[in-house]
Amino acid sequence: MVAKSNPALNASLRTVTGRKTRELRRQGKVPSTIYGKGLDPITIEFNLVDFKPIFAHVGESGLVDIVVDDQKHPVLFKNPQYHALTDILLHIDCYQVNLKEKITATVPIEIIGESPAVKLGNVLVEVSDSIEIEALPADLPEKITVDISTLTEVDQMITVEALDIDKSILEIKTPTDQVIVKVEAPKVEEEPVVEEATPEDVEATAQKPTEEPVPAEDEAKKE
Repeated sequence: MVAKSNPALNASLRTVTGRKTRELRRQGKVPSTIYGKGLDPITIEFNLVDFKPIFAHVGESGLVDIVVDDQKHPVLFKNPQYHALTDILLHIDCYQVNLKEKITATVPIEIIGESPAVKLGNVLVEVSDSIEIEALPADLPEKITVDISTLTEVDQMITVEALDIDKSILEIKTPTDQVIVKVEAPKVEEEPVVEEATPEDVEATAQKPTEEPVPAEDEAKKE
């Protein structure tokens, strides 16, 4: 069996901290920190253009080798922080793992396939987009796929218990009865029923007043 190789990301030691890191971002670099159990934090920086494709591939559950001064640090990306208005990456943590110790990580769910029930006009409801798994760092999957082609009827669902994973190396921490996806019938909006208003329902001010009889003497004056 060929050992899985981790993507590598070159980084440099960082001396700039605080507000001064803004200049780093203008230069297209991302400030970061490597930390871990029994490890003194290492402040680093790396190029955003190098980071983006790697992060898009591994997310927060795939191992990456951060290379600093020719030394590899196997890490998981954690806590990405983005600017509220521009979505620019401000900072991200790099958690260095012990490859011989199990860790718990949140692994994303990817929906694949087509549901016959959904093709008939029903609605696919995605309840959970990730689950927690405990495993050795090298065994952590970057994502877990869920095939919805088995969903053929309304009210059918797929739970954590039904996920196709190797339970001999991966321990699921999320409750097994947690729903991942389910099929629901489309909601039919009922048209509001408009009831005819009776004279008693109409406000007095809205009703046409009845004409009072004209006295006979007033009729005579008109002639």
